[in-house]
Amino acid sequence: MEQVDFIHMEDGSKEEYEFLVKHEREHFATTADQVLAHLALLKGSIAGYKIDRYQHSLQTATRAHRDGAEEEMVVAALLHDIGDMIAPMNHSDLAAAILRPFVSDRTYWVVKYHGLFQAYYYAHHFGQDRNERDRYKSHEYYQDCVDFCHKWDQTSFDPDYETLPLEFFEPMVRRVFAESKFRTF
Repeated sequence: MEQVDFIHMEDGSKEEYEFLVKHEREHFATTADQVLAHLALLKGSIAGYKIDRYQHSLQTATRAHRDGAEEEMVVAALLHDIGDMIAPMNHSDLAAAILRPFVSDRTYWVVKYHGLFQAYYYAHHFGQDRNERDRYKSHEYYQDCVDFCHKWDQTSFDPDYETLPLEFFEPMVRRVFAESKFRTF
């Protein structure tokens, strides 16, 4: 079988779906490669900062790693802005969606809301409420997101910081993306 016969999913047979699952598993095995390739698109992005988003991502992950964060949080720190190129207005949502099948609820939530929490550092300059994040103050991961932004994200625009290279983080990315927490077939 080179391809399935059906044109409506409801008409597919068990054999056809088993065939497709084989191909989907092969594709799934390339997820880490795809994510790393997309991360590279951040090189040279968003003018005006002292470093580009690629270096910012590496620096954020370096800080998380040096601070003793769990591996999946270090990977999340590396990928937290991966959505900047394709979804600049909701990059946090996109990054969180990419990570969702592979990380804990805590890590997912921190990445999903880091954009809002990061606004604490600049929203007041535009007449906006810098404390908008406080609507989540009772959430169990609120402080984790505050800490992520304060210790790692907002501090990672320093061109003189000794940042680890991507090669250091690649094995971590591959381990985190090796197995989905949700997909069972």
